[in-house]
Amino acid sequence: MTGSKLAARLAAAATALAAAGAAAESIGKPVPDGMGFQPAATELMRDLVWFDSILHWISLAIVLLVTALLVIVIFRFSEKKNPTPARFTHNVGLEVAWTAGPIVILFVIGAISLPILFKQLDVPEADLTIKATGNQWYWSYEYPDEEIGFDAIMLAKDELGEYGYADDEFLLATDTAMVVPVGTNVHLLVTGADVIHAWTIPSFGVKVDAIPGRMNELWFNADRVGTYFGQCSELCGKDHSYMPITVKVVSAEDYAAWVDETRVAQGLPPKSDVKLAAAD
Repeated sequence: MTGSKLAARLAAAATALAAAGAAAESIGKPVPDGMGFQPAATELMRDLVWFDSILHWISLAIVLLVTALLVIVIFRFSEKKNPTPARFTHNVGLEVAWTAGPIVILFVIGAISLPILFKQLDVPEADLTIKATGNQWYWSYEYPDEEIGFDAIMLAKDELGEYGYADDEFLLATDTAMVVPVGTNVHLLVTGADVIHAWTIPSFGVKVDAIPGRMNELWFNADRVGTYFGQCSELCGKDHSYMPITVKVVSAEDYAAWVDETRVAQGLPPKSDVKLAAAD
């Protein structure tokens, strides 16, 4: 693709996105002094947050148990209280307990985590399929059903206001964004054009490597309108930190308008005209 064509497609996609009114609240992004996870916007992410809390409670129980045992040992078996130590080397009951205890804990963790993992890997029937290709150092998106595609390039700091982004979204915002309708099963196909990249949106609870010559996949269903950010999570070269990911979740009406505007900007008829022609 020539530089002029690339610039034209980027400008067309940016114009279409603005026309759709998709500059919604920025939800999924890092914040100063933030702790914990970003706000969950999918069932997958809520499962991960819940599982993380369960692991913390299990860890707390283990720490309290070990601490209590150490305190008991320190006071009960100190030299002062136990000047003549016992000479035995084995205790069958104790050895069974400290072997069976971790096994039970791991079994419980596995019983909780495996259904969550299977849910992530089992892609449901897709309402929308998108292909994301990682390049050095930007992402390209294709919507096969909509017959549109564009590249997403990181915005310079002085361009943020022009595209409706805040100053603290520098290094996160791109000139075009993946746009998806709210409440939709999105099937994302991910690959790399040169080296290994990784596509992720923390608020969606999804991450997958983009490997040249291989097509990986993930899915998500965002239930909250807004703008979400991610960044390439592989060390893919000198500009690794300048390869952000922007996803805008919009209403079904805004999504349809965005698709039509993007098709027109790229020299295609609106989707509504295509449907009417097919019906005729």
